[in-house]
Amino acid sequence: MGFGEFRTFAMAICAGLALQVLALQPSKASDLSSAFPAAGLEDALRHENAMVSAVSLSRVAVLTSPRPKERPKGSEVRYSGRWLRSLAKPSGGKQWACLAEAIYFEARGESVEGQFAVAEVILNRVDSPKFPNSICSVVRQGAGRIHACQFSYNCDGKLEYIANGTAYDQVKRVAWVSMDRKTRPLTKGATYYHATHVSPSWARRFQHVATIGVHRFYKPIRRVAEK
Repeated sequence: MGFGEFRTFAMAICAGLALQVLALQPSKASDLSSAFPAAGLEDALRHENAMVSAVSLSRVAVLTSPRPKERPKGSEVRYSGRWLRSLAKPSGGKQWACLAEAIYFEARGESVEGQFAVAEVILNRVDSPKFPNSICSVVRQGAGRIHACQFSYNCDGKLEYIANGTAYDQVKRVAWVSMDRKTRPLTKGATYYHATHVSPSWARRFQHVATIGVHRFYKPIRRVAEK
């Protein structure tokens, strides 16, 4: 529906509402009857009914819903920096901050798609009974123990300093959208990943499901128990 059609639709609705108000107020209706000739009223009602019938309920929902920047994106996610910047400025609590931090240190140099993929792994771990049940706990798992970190930036001995404000703004948006999203299609349930320039022995125990940018993603191999 174009703007002109929407304007006609809105005008028809307003006319219908005005007629209903007049019908409920008979004392005033006689005073205004000259402004709304009978034939004109019938035509307006017919036009209103035709316009309303032609518009699907789903379309009406879209027209009356919040502006696109304010809507949950769900499956409408686009893997581009431009799309992310078009969204409202994100905000959240501790869990959102932990996810944004992890994406920044693990994938700030990756494409937007690669950053979403890392976010998916973290959120997949939160959903898995094999890992802690909060984002911050997943990200911090093993921290403080040598070679025990699940995310290496927590055990590399370096101070975590966010120097690239532009990159951080983007990953905060990636984290915000990822937490609000209903599906995680990029990594197909992956709970592990590693850089493509290494070949860790543990990877052989898992199913490779995707390679995005400089990361390879894996999920546990589903084994069927024998009788």
